[in-house]
Amino acid sequence: MMRLHNLRPRPGARHRVKRLGCGESSGHGKTSGKGSKGQKARSGGSIRLGFEGGQMPLIRRLPKRGFNNAAFHKHYAVVNLSDLSAFDAGTVVNEQLLRESNLVRGHFCGIKILGDGEVKHDLKVQVDKISATAREKIEKAGGTVTLREARRIEKSEADVAPPEAQADAAVETAKPRAKKTKSRSKRSE
Repeated sequence: MMRLHNLRPRPGARHRVKRLGCGESSGHGKTSGKGSKGQKARSGGSIRLGFEGGQMPLIRRLPKRGFNNAAFHKHYAVVNLSDLSAFDAGTVVNEQLLRESNLVRGHFCGIKILGDGEVKHDLKVQVDKISATAREKIEKAGGTVTLREARRIEKSEADVAPPEAQADAAVETAKPRAKKTKSRSKRSE
């Protein structure tokens, strides 16, 4: 019978600590497996990843071509309809509720609902994106779907000029500017 005083870790789960620096008779040699001399034998002597001793590293020797859109990729938190079935009828499902129930975590641009699963009762869903099948299933169960507006950076009124002012500015830039004449003073000899 298993009791607290009988508990043991599984065989092979725990290993004896490798004791370095205990002399030649320890079985790890007098240099503790570090070899003799050199940067890597010193304490604190480590070489960063990709360093080739001052030679131009491989990553810098290879040509870099093309454009990668990965930096501009928008990441959406995905929630399936099967996850929403846990909520009661008439519940407003939004980002705050999904975060509180630990269905979404971390940083993302918005929330997208996918149609995997079934919804048994009406829900009021407020998300950024939704698949066609998910929308159809929610509306069939008597729920509603509202898409949130994209999060935009509001421009201040000072930055945005009315169209008449923009047209006037365009006309002024099109006019040729009068050349400045320099006054030359004659030298008296």
